[in-house]
Amino acid sequence: MAKTKSFEIAIIGGGIAGLTLAIALYHRGVPFKVYEQAPQFGEIGAGVSFSPNAVQAMKVCHHGVYEAFEKVCTRNVWPEKQKVWFDYLDGYTGPKPGQERQDIAFTIRNSLGQNGVHRAAYLDEIVKLVPQEIARFGKKLLDVEENASNGRLVMTFDDGTSAEADAIIGCDGIKSKVRQIIVGKDHPSASPSYTHKYAYRGLAPMDEAIKAVGEELAMNACMHMGPDGHVLTFPVNHGKTLNIVGFRTSPEPWADSSRLTRPAKREDALRDYAGYGSNVTQLLQLTKPDLDVWAIFDLGDHPVPTFYKGRICISGDAAHATSPHHGAGAGFGIEDSAVLASLLDLDQVQSPSDLEAVFATFNDRRKERGQWLVQSSRWIGDCYEWRAEGIGRDFAKIEREINERNARIAEVDVEQWCREAREDLASRLKR
Repeated sequence: MAKTKSFEIAIIGGGIAGLTLAIALYHRGVPFKVYEQAPQFGEIGAGVSFSPNAVQAMKVCHHGVYEAFEKVCTRNVWPEKQKVWFDYLDGYTGPKPGQERQDIAFTIRNSLGQNGVHRAAYLDEIVKLVPQEIARFGKKLLDVEENASNGRLVMTFDDGTSAEADAIIGCDGIKSKVRQIIVGKDHPSASPSYTHKYAYRGLAPMDEAIKAVGEELAMNACMHMGPDGHVLTFPVNHGKTLNIVGFRTSPEPWADSSRLTRPAKREDALRDYAGYGSNVTQLLQLTKPDLDVWAIFDLGDHPVPTFYKGRICISGDAAHATSPHHGAGAGFGIEDSAVLASLLDLDQVQSPSDLEAVFATFNDRRKERGQWLVQSSRWIGDCYEWRAEGIGRDFAKIEREINERNARIAEVDVEQWCREAREDLASRLKR
């Protein structure tokens, strides 16, 4: 790609947010490099899903980002459930007399339906859209300083090396070093906080899941709700495997905030969901004896006061790390990439002196929506667990809350956002 700008961007972190931004910049001729602390591109975590807003943002970044999603995603298996996001069930109360399983209480749909994507499989596809030489691996960021002689930003890494760039975009996730550099390491938002929810993650062969709960519940996305816990399931691996994630709320602190996972046993999960209906217990019994438990941390208690400082900016989880209850965090990161790339591509953005205005515009356009998601995701997770004030276990109210909030997430026009952001930036640069 021919380079069109007289500056270079450093992207810190090569997860979904960092790579979608890299792809979008590469195909617009904006110079950049990606600095990733791992030895190669890769994602931790299991399934991720995307809603219609994220698909719009993928297409704005580059059509290949969307094509990669289509290649690796798994939708509900039944054709008549292609537009179903989740079927919701009372996972606690047992089936009525004469029934084998609990009824579906209500169904949430959208234009895309459920689409399970394995993070690593998706990353493996989208990395093909940029040349390997754009990346520098084994680069864990330690600090950033300005070079007094040329005004560039000097990044130092823990391997003893350093590099310069004209601006830095931190896509370095929930424990973002770039966020700490922007707000100061002692600021409350420098580190995420524990939401008092944790999640068991497991997988089961689809044929065994069908035997346990029947074809309808096994082959299509389901949310089993209950007091202080909920279990969601959806097909992955093109329908050969059922992904099982059990969330639990606990007043206890998380023992080690430096580690977001800990080992557990299947018996621990069964104990946590003791008293739940047969659907939940039979699904949990299909998981392996050894499970991982994931702590759910977010930036809900201490939202970041700004997404930028000078020519340093944060995007994706670094800016608005959220709990997963809306299934929208990764999609919001791709929205960020679409807006940032559209701003950096603007003709008037030519020199390093223009870049602070880019980040100021991005902050004004993205902060409110990103931080709304963090709070709404917490709320909706509590709705699933009958903990939300004024909602309780009233299924009609829970359904309404989900539909209203999902509409705010999905019923948007990403291309229009990008046009308006570019107009805003153009007017700032004229001043």
